[in-house]
Amino acid sequence: MVSPLDLQEAPAAGGEKLQVARWYAVQVASSCEKKVKATLEQRAVTLGVDNRILEIEIPQTPGVKLKKDGTRQSTEEKVFPGYVLVRMVLDEDTMMAVRSTPNVINFVGAEERRATSKARGHIKPRPLSRNEVDRIFKRAAEKKAVVKVDLTEGDQILVTAGPFKDFQGEVIEVSGERNKLKALLSIFGRETPVELEFSQISKQS
Repeated sequence: MVSPLDLQEAPAAGGEKLQVARWYAVQVASSCEKKVKATLEQRAVTLGVDNRILEIEIPQTPGVKLKKDGTRQSTEEKVFPGYVLVRMVLDEDTMMAVRSTPNVINFVGAEERRATSKARGHIKPRPLSRNEVDRIFKRAAEKKAVVKVDLTEGDQILVTAGPFKDFQGEVIEVSGERNKLKALLSIFGRETPVELEFSQISKQS
């Protein structure tokens, strides 16, 4: 993959002059990031603008999902859900290719109001600065794995390891970043909050 900071020059339509390819943020429908990426990659080739739409990225960071049976599943967590980043030479053809892609809402940019109408104007795409691009990709590369657990407050759990093994209790707090939760366990007849590792419990149906 080309470095995110490589603002490579690419030929404009007709080859008359060189234009700079920049990174742009594109807002898409919820949970459609991968679909938009795949569709736009195909459309760029079909429409003959793949020499100007150069990269489509979904910044992601590693994640871990703790399933009900206590096993862990590796996942990818989106850094900016609802957005994809496109490195492209901005012209009428490439803008149309992006905007007409299914599930694309619009570019991130400034609204251009029409002087003769009260209607909302078009969004003028705003290229991301070098600092913004660097920060986004650096965050995706360095962010620690996020643990997502299929547990919420009020769920019943069984402790499967540790000093409270075989105790049952109710979840009162979930802390995915710390891989821990708090549960009320009945100890000596009293409800006592206890902090447990995700790996020490299983969810009761």
